[in-house]
Amino acid sequence: MRKEPSTPVANDTVLRRGIVAVTALAAVSALTVTACGDGSDGSGGTSGSAASGKVGVILPDTTSSTRWESFDRPYLQQAFKAAGVQYDIQNAEGSTQRFQTIADQMLTSGASVLLVTGLDSNSAAAVQRKAQAQGVKTIDYDRLTLGGVSDYYVSFDNVRVGEELGKGLRRCLGDKAANIAYLNGSPTDNNATLFAQGAHKILDPVSSYEKVAEQPVPDWSPERAATIFEQMWTQQKGEIDGVLAANDNLGNAAVAVAKKNQQGGKVAITGQDATAQGLQNILDGTQCMTVYKPVKQEADAAAKLAISLLKGQKGETSSTVNDPQGKRDVPSVLLTPIGIFKDNVKQVVDDGFVKAAELCKGAYAAKCKDAGVQ
Repeated sequence: MRKEPSTPVANDTVLRRGIVAVTALAAVSALTVTACGDGSDGSGGTSGSAASGKVGVILPDTTSSTRWESFDRPYLQQAFKAAGVQYDIQNAEGSTQRFQTIADQMLTSGASVLLVTGLDSNSAAAVQRKAQAQGVKTIDYDRLTLGGVSDYYVSFDNVRVGEELGKGLRRCLGDKAANIAYLNGSPTDNNATLFAQGAHKILDPVSSYEKVAEQPVPDWSPERAATIFEQMWTQQKGEIDGVLAANDNLGNAAVAVAKKNQQGGKVAITGQDATAQGLQNILDGTQCMTVYKPVKQEADAAAKLAISLLKGQKGETSSTVNDPQGKRDVPSVLLTPIGIFKDNVKQVVDDGFVKAAELCKGAYAAKCKDAGVQ
């Protein structure tokens, strides 16, 4: 069958790092600093840190994924409290205006480092330029701001995430002839572009596969995903064998449409984020796999970098990522994603990312036991 061209994407790989100056006052009081947070968190901790200033963290929303409030926030809080540094963590609630307002408040209240997950590159880049003008360092967290001026980037290897999605779908479909539909992430999220790139890299060379539909889902909205996939299903007269869904929310929307058309469990559907719902779908057999990104590793790496900058130290990085719009290379920390199928759901629970009590309740108790989850 005819092979479709892969989606063009932003490449991965540097910029030099910056050092936050430690003031004379901080140097004098370095041995007796007591850090307590402010903002919406009310953070705390005392550790004798020589850090000066405060870390401001802006998370993007509460709808694209449960991870931001359920995992990123508490993991970042834990890391900052352990280091005894001041911090302020807020959520933009999906609003670019709120994102910019929060950033202004943080800069006014003395933030020395901003750790941001942008809703789109334009608004995030504007915040980064304002911070740069005030001598404040910025770290892109999870999503790279294209055309921005961030000093560092911390994320998972997002092309590799896409490759894991592609490998997972191929494992579920085998090499038989198959029609594939793509539910990509938000067009304003550079990660979504990278996920698609990685997936196409794996799936496009398989001559027995045919891409029959592909569309981004605005704002990662599961409601929009359901509408989009329903339209794909109608246009293809139900002849869709596999769905490359970019995360578990989108995957669950495809699962619902397949069930509605009495094809639940007969369509191979991917996901990402290893949510409880996604894992339950895998245990049910209605979703074939998800991609697990141990968020604690990402949060710890970002916190470590931010704390180093507060202390006037160089940040340690392991890679670089290219920003083609900004024509720059950004020093980066890139972590490794993990493909999760029914036979290794247990790993996500063992890591504490999803609690067995949440995953295995009700009808899923027996299914968890069969998958080795106790």
